[in-house]
Amino acid sequence: MQKSHSDIEIKSKLWIEVEGEPVFGRGRRFLLQAIDKYGSINQAAKEINISYRKAWSYIKAMEERLGIKLVERQAGGKNGGGAVLTNDARKFLKRYELMEDGIKEIVDKKFKTIFGKQAKS
Repeated sequence: MQKSHSDIEIKSKLWIEVEGEPVFGRGRRFLLQAIDKYGSINQAAKEINISYRKAWSYIKAMEERLGIKLVERQAGGKNGGGAVLTNDARKFLKRYELMEDGIKEIVDKKFKTIFGKQAKS
């Protein structure tokens, strides 16, 4: 039985590099969003299935390569530690999401132009 191609669709990935080094993409976006949701780097790391150490290294690399502070951290204590996104991080996330949405629109339009009715709407 021959499979129908009416359900084909296009996928694309977007990431940002600085001097050839990856600095931001989907995974790191998920990390920042999880930090925003949980107020914790450790909990965010668990949410996206990476180690705390890897999450911390991603944050440091992003901040260094982008030249902006993304996460404000508080050391543990009586009430425990925590982490919150900076305003710069929120602005960066918003711009990245706009860019991602724009790229998706362009890719979807081109895909439909080339593949026509075969493309999944």
